[in-house]
Amino acid sequence: MLYDTDYHQWLQETIEHLRVRNFEQIDWDNLIEELDSMGKNDKRALVSLLTRLLEHLLKLAYWEAEKPRVSKHWASEIVNFRAQIEQRLEDSPSLVSQLPTFYEKAYPVAVKSVSKLFTLPEDAHITLEQTLSNDWFPPS
Repeated sequence: MLYDTDYHQWLQETIEHLRVRNFEQIDWDNLIEELDSMGKNDKRALVSLLTRLLEHLLKLAYWEAEKPRVSKHWASEIVNFRAQIEQRLEDSPSLVSQLPTFYEKAYPVAVKSVSKLFTLPEDAHITLEQTLSNDWFPPS
């Protein structure tokens, strides 16, 4: 089966079959699997971007020892991650409603990650709203 031997060729042929409405030649099972996988990849990408964004926000907010040396880099990364998240949400606006769920997955991972670098205060917290707000940065 072409799907198993040359994915790119399978994809090109599937696209062409769809364009010309040659539906009887479509490998429906693999096409459905690929479309489902694309949706899952979008979700995973958003969770990953949120995790990285939260890591940088937590470092900027609470890692005092490193702040003077690398805070500008962290702030730059925060801008970058927010822009990537915004672009993905513009491409797939239906995912906006799932952001709280993605945040609930990303936040503990970000906390665990930065906790390997420094000790977070007990009351350390950054909300989803703060995380996504282009205007919010932790106080200096």
